[in-house]
Amino acid sequence: MDKVNLNEKLAQFSDLWKPKIVGELNGQQVKLVKFQGPFVWHHHDHEDELFLVVKGRFRMEFWDRHVWLEEGEFLIVPRGVEHRPVTEEEAHVLLFEPATTLNTGNVQNKRTVAQLDRI
Repeated sequence: MDKVNLNEKLAQFSDLWKPKIVGELNGQQVKLVKFQGPFVWHHHDHEDELFLVVKGRFRMEFWDRHVWLEEGEFLIVPRGVEHRPVTEEEAHVLLFEPATTLNTGNVQNKRTVAQLDRI
């Protein structure tokens, strides 16, 4: 039962689009990730995802619209909804999602991270 300092955890890595596990509860994982540029269009058949901006800003794209998220704001993407995070500047994001969630959802490509590091 140790506290977690998000800034300290974020300082431990620099790689982009590779989530790191920083906590777990009730089958859910708390992850930190750094974004820059566009990600891949994807969806998750069985998992909802929460994206909370810790630093910077990013745009969540959907086929019919997009939503800008600023520091301190979060968005929940329901399962089955096609989406793509995009940012011009580096953004630091906290993810809260089931442990079964694959970062690229229904897509397998070079950005797929099957085994996440814990920090």
